[in-house]
Amino acid sequence: MTEPAVTYPLLSATTCPQQVTSERDSTIGIVHLGIGAFHRAHQAFYTEQVMQLTAERNWMIAGVSLRSNAVANQLNPQQGLYTLVTTSAAGSEQQLIQSVAKVLVAPQNPQAVIELMASPEVAIYSLTVTEKGYCLNPATGDLDLTLADIQHDLAQLVTPKTAIGYLVAALQQRFIRKLKPVTVISCDNISQNGKTLARLVQQFAAKIDAELAQWIKSQIAFPDSMVDRIVPATTEQDILALAADTGYLDQAMVKTESYSQWVLEDHFSSERPAWEKAGVMLVKEVAPFEQAKLRLLNGAHSALAYLGAVAGYSYVHQVVADPVFLRYLRHLMHNELMPTLQAPEGLDLAAYIDALLKRFANPALMHRTMQIAMDGSQKIPPRLLAAAQIRLDKGQSVDAICFAVAGWLRFSMGFDAKGDTLEVSDPLAELLMQIRLEHWDHIDELVGQYLAVSQVFPAALSSSAVFRNRLTYWLSYILANGVPTALQSLLLEVQDYSAAPRLATELASTAAGRTK
Repeated sequence: MTEPAVTYPLLSATTCPQQVTSERDSTIGIVHLGIGAFHRAHQAFYTEQVMQLTAERNWMIAGVSLRSNAVANQLNPQQGLYTLVTTSAAGSEQQLIQSVAKVLVAPQNPQAVIELMASPEVAIYSLTVTEKGYCLNPATGDLDLTLADIQHDLAQLVTPKTAIGYLVAALQQRFIRKLKPVTVISCDNISQNGKTLARLVQQFAAKIDAELAQWIKSQIAFPDSMVDRIVPATTEQDILALAADTGYLDQAMVKTESYSQWVLEDHFSSERPAWEKAGVMLVKEVAPFEQAKLRLLNGAHSALAYLGAVAGYSYVHQVVADPVFLRYLRHLMHNELMPTLQAPEGLDLAAYIDALLKRFANPALMHRTMQIAMDGSQKIPPRLLAAAQIRLDKGQSVDAICFAVAGWLRFSMGFDAKGDTLEVSDPLAELLMQIRLEHWDHIDELVGQYLAVSQVFPAALSSSAVFRNRLTYWLSYILANGVPTALQSLLLEVQDYSAAPRLATELASTAAGRTK
């Protein structure tokens, strides 16, 4: 990072003592795998609220970075302190978050991570490791035993590389030492994330020790959860602006929107923070909330990210400011995604869509389309393909969904409408590029090869003549005419959803211009 013209002291308990509580050496009760910006804006934020509202000081968080030392280098010199900057139409607010005690870098000392997780005082393991961090085959939902890192962990569990490996290694130590159970909470955008994580951990553990696998199944709770908060990547300019405002340099600051939601299944095998006092919803069934969020927020986010990036838009709010893209998103959400959902009690799905579009239109977030576009092969199945299968089973149109999937495939080709390079960050990037290079001249063969990628497309969907036909049609139209022209054609063909004039006016006034 470029040094600021003015030298600022680093954020620490010394530089802002009036804000720091005196109990920062309290007990670590939570170990979190994958301590990125989202965790710091969400679960760590809620845990901070609980510790501020109650006398309980035994819920400090130890973060674990499974790959890079970047977050440790940011947070450890600041004693785990960082600033959460919340932006809304009313302006911005700053809050000092003190719930993180330290960050460990797993590859540097795997045994230290396992020992910490096996500590008797720790009661919660939580995760935000993105979809690909679960090492599952999206088409089957099972652990992908062919992955090199999984094979390494099965052979050398004392030095794991994966989140699954660390969980099993730590649980094995708790089992051997006869320690109390812990609760394991997935906070990633995976359908039935708790049940899925339980299945993956048990499948891995069964390869190690049948008794361990049975103990995990009977003693360890894996509650489902739904998390929702938009957290853009922090830029150097954000850090310098905060320094000028506060008088200290915060290398670990996080910026986010004012909206935040956490729905958590009331199913625990251990003590836990009183998160409900901080606004967390504890419910019997998370699935209706999860599906609404996965399809309407995440599905629409993916669609606008891939299509917007190919069209040349850098930021989410720019995509939503384009009237044609906005009409498409409304149609996708209202006419194809919303009908596949069962509304959770108390949630008006139409109003939820309106609220999402307003959140997308917030220019203060500067949320990059390329940030959302990462790991599409892991995201597309639960966000869009599941809804497509439901509609196909009912004989309903899937044109808008196929258009979004075509947008992802077009994005995976690695160049935008002007021919400029798009950086495709995806576990299957090389395979997708190989398909494009080998079958570029034959659109039917090209789509057939894409649909044969079983890690993404389930057999029932790839064998659907309707899905193949519409995906081929829209990918070929996008390749020949570009995204904006193809979108206009789509909207002429389908029954477009007309939003209330009030919403359209508010979005137009909120969203920034279309700087590319």
